[in-house]
Amino acid sequence: MTVRFSSKLDALPHYEGGMDLERARRTYEASDVIKLASNESPWGPHPKVLEAVTKAAASANRYPDQYAALLRRRLADRFEVEPGGIAVSNGSCEILLAASLALCEPGAELVYAWPSFSMYPQLAPLSGAREIRVPLNDRYEHDLEAMLTEITVATQLVIVCNPNNPTGTALPAAEIEAFLERVPDHVTVILDEAYIEMQTLDDPDTTVDLLPKFPNLVLLRTFSKVYGLAGLRCGYALGSAKFRAAVDAVRQPFSVNLLSQAAGAEAILHADDVAERVERTIIERVEVEEEVRGMGLETPDSQTNFSWIDLGDRDEAEVVEGLGRAGVIVRAGTPLGGPGHIRVSYGTPAENLRFVETLRGLL
Repeated sequence: MTVRFSSKLDALPHYEGGMDLERARRTYEASDVIKLASNESPWGPHPKVLEAVTKAAASANRYPDQYAALLRRRLADRFEVEPGGIAVSNGSCEILLAASLALCEPGAELVYAWPSFSMYPQLAPLSGAREIRVPLNDRYEHDLEAMLTEITVATQLVIVCNPNNPTGTALPAAEIEAFLERVPDHVTVILDEAYIEMQTLDDPDTTVDLLPKFPNLVLLRTFSKVYGLAGLRCGYALGSAKFRAAVDAVRQPFSVNLLSQAAGAEAILHADDVAERVERTIIERVEVEEEVRGMGLETPDSQTNFSWIDLGDRDEAEVVEGLGRAGVIVRAGTPLGGPGHIRVSYGTPAENLRFVETLRGLL
């Protein structure tokens, strides 16, 4: 008898991350490779974070705190919210997956923009809900008005990625608040803010102030990007105690390991380091955008640590392949929902210069 697996696997899209360095070296037979494909920070963790991780590693024979009490308490202090409304996770993706299981089921609907974060298409097949994708507007931004028209009595979950991945665009907090005012109370809105620290439209804490006004709002954030902790997988959600209890109920215990908890609890103390990283990111962002536009290519104003570049009539696969053969790894737009585009993360100044010069040579 043949083993039969769940039919949901047939509808579940495969998530493919950016090519890692070792695979890139093999694929392109290149030794000098730079990775600008995964929106990682080019700068490692704060020295104090490394110290905290090293210290925690000595207790690796013990299970981590199931409730991540220290990390949640420091997050609560940082954002002046109650610890009971904070969920921590193995990267922000875990909260998204858990939220879909806790909130959605067959007959329910979830709404999100497209193109947006490539994890979202996994949520409907896993939960059994019906997904509704709303196209971005012609400025590569969320069309909040169009999203509102798709909300029905069956809608359980709406996801707004702000700033948006992969387009790098962002909407001001005032527009988000006006949107929330019109969303029915029965709908949970997840504001996915993985890149919120890097935008310059508002203070990153502005949306935190919306939480008391909107009990159905959840802010989803991560240590992977601006804190330089992608390899440790630590994210968190700020919302209600009911939301936290719901997502905790549908995921495994100890999902945030000992080292991740220690790293996050220390990293959140270093706001000055975050500010410096953001400043350096903005400098690189301006340089890359100017150079790309100088080649006659279009790219929307980024509020993140990457650019979304429209290649026009050029062949996307040929550009990605050509960059790869030169040891510059970027993300193709087609798997991210944007054929004819590439997404390039900002690296060090030297890495960004190499990308720009290589792309100019290809064009």
